[in-house]
Amino acid sequence: METSRERYRAQVRAEIKRHAWEQLATTGVSALSLNAIAKHVGMSGPALYRYFPCRDDLITDLVRDAYRSLADAVQAVARPGSVAEVACAIREWALADPQRYLFVYGTPIPGYRAPGDTTEISNEIMAVLLRVHAAEADDGRVFSRVVTFWTRIHGVLSLELAGHFDGMGFDPALLFAAEVDSLSIKDISR
Repeated sequence: METSRERYRAQVRAEIKRHAWEQLATTGVSALSLNAIAKHVGMSGPALYRYFPCRDDLITDLVRDAYRSLADAVQAVARPGSVAEVACAIREWALADPQRYLFVYGTPIPGYRAPGDTTEISNEIMAVLLRVHAAEADDGRVFSRVVTFWTRIHGVLSLELAGHFDGMGFDPALLFAAEVDSLSIKDISR
């Protein structure tokens, strides 16, 4: 059973991360400031270091949370042959919080290297994709199909979320749907 001290610590860490997400949304990752976050939380910069010893520790927690959230969203709709549903779940997740999406799939953070366990969480997403694609496949090219699927849907999403389709006069949702449709087994198995 969790002690009141442990509950308080978890609550403060959650508040720190909430303010970090807000800061990322307004200033971007390069301007992430632990001192500014500490002020929002009502503590000194050095006090915040008791919860996150350095900026990279906070970034790692945010990366884990983002990947965990996406893995949960993908797993919630995954069933054999649910490729289109999984693609839609990824897009809905990205549109719900574009900054979170761009945080994990956008420009790498200079000087930051994610620990191995964050990759383990993102591997859960790939495992789901392999499973749903394998249900539609009759040959051994499933991995190639998944990589093609992954890169193409993230290409469209990244362009959409970065605003590159603004003013072009078309609906990005329709482009995404067409891209997912073009990723049918018959088309990407060639």
